[in-house]
Amino acid sequence: MTSPLILASASPARTRLLTDAGIAHTIQVSGADEDALTAAAGSITSAETALLLARAKAESVAAHTPGAFVLGCDSVFELDGVAYGKPWEPAVARERWLSMRGRSGVLHTGHWLVGEGSAHGELTSAVVTFEDISDADIDAYVATGEPLQVAGAFTIDGLAGAFISGIEGDPHTVVGLSISTLRRLLAKSGVAITSFWA
Repeated sequence: MTSPLILASASPARTRLLTDAGIAHTIQVSGADEDALTAAAGSITSAETALLLARAKAESVAAHTPGAFVLGCDSVFELDGVAYGKPWEPAVARERWLSMRGRSGVLHTGHWLVGEGSAHGELTSAVVTFEDISDADIDAYVATGEPLQVAGAFTIDGLAGAFISGIEGDPHTVVGLSISTLRRLLAKSGVAITSFWA
C-alpha cells in the first residue's frame, strides 16, 4: 500500500489541481516562517527562493507526519530580475500590474517531496505574457481582492486569465503545482503517480 500524500500548502489552487488530476491527498499547512527563511538565506535568486521555501514547507510537515509523502510548493514571480511574492495590499497589487501590463515575466514554482526515507526537489518555471490592459481594468481587478494573496498578484485560473495572452512552459507551474513534476518526484522515490489516483 502506498503511503498517503499530504500537501503542505493552504493554496486552494494547488489542492484543486491535485483533485482535478484525480490525486488523493490531504492538506496540512506548514508552520514555516517564510520571511525568516528568506532573510536568513541572504542574496539568492527568485528560483532559489521558490525551491528553498518549498523544501521548508515539506520538511516542516514531514517532521510531524511520519509514514506519509509530503509535498511542499512555493511560487515566486520574477520581473526584471526582481522577485515578487504576494502583494497583500491593494496599492502594492496595483503598482505591480502597472509595471507588468504589456510585458512578460517568469513564474517559478519550487516543488519538494519528502517520504519513505527520501527527499527530492525540482524547480519549474514558465514565462507569462500579460495583455496591455487599461488602468480601469487594473483597478477593477485589484478591487476583487483576488490578486492580494497570490504570487505576482495574478492567477491564470481565475479572473486574471482574461489579462494573460500567453504562457511558455507548463501552465500548471503558473497555478502553483506542476502535476508532471510531481510525477517525476514520485518516480524518484519508486512510486507511480497512478497509485494515488482516487
